[in-house]
Amino acid sequence: MNKKLTLVLIILALALIAYNVTIIDFSNPLGEDSIIAVIGVIAALCAIILLLILLTAKNIQKKIDEK
Repeated sequence: MNKKLTLVLIILALALIAYNVTIIDFSNPLGEDSIIAVIGVIAALCAIILLLILLTAKNIQKKIDEK
C-alpha cells in the first residue's frame, strides 16, 4: 500500500468515528441501540492504530534500505 491510500483509509476511519459518535446515546452507551456504535468507534480506532504502525514500519524499512 502506498502512502496516499493509507491516508485515505485513515480519513475514512475518522469519518466512521464521527458518524458512530453521533449515534451513541451517552446516557446509556452500552444499551441495545448504542453498543454497535461503540464497537464501530473502537474498531475504527484500531484500524487507525494499525495503519499508523504500517506507515512507521515502512518508514523504518525505507531508512534501512538506504544504508
